[in-house]
Amino acid sequence: MNPEKLELLITHEMPFGKYKGRIIADLPGQYLNWFAREGFPKGELGGLLALMQEIDHNGLSDLLDPLRAKHGKPKPRH
Repeated sequence: MNPEKLELLITHEMPFGKYKGRIIADLPGQYLNWFAREGFPKGELGGLLALMQEIDHNGLSDLLDPLRAKHGKPKPRH
């Protein structure tokens, strides 16, 4: 696992769609699962979405909390 990729989950925003502007770590699980079924975009964005889907699917989102604190990106309230 590349630690820089985890940082990108906290700092990279979704560039299109319903959740445009939301950081990838804050995308809803059902949205990530939709990409997993339908296919992730090509390139870096697709890799980040796939990584976040895997983290979310396995209940590991709390592992991003130290990075959230470092970048001043608190967890969203649902």
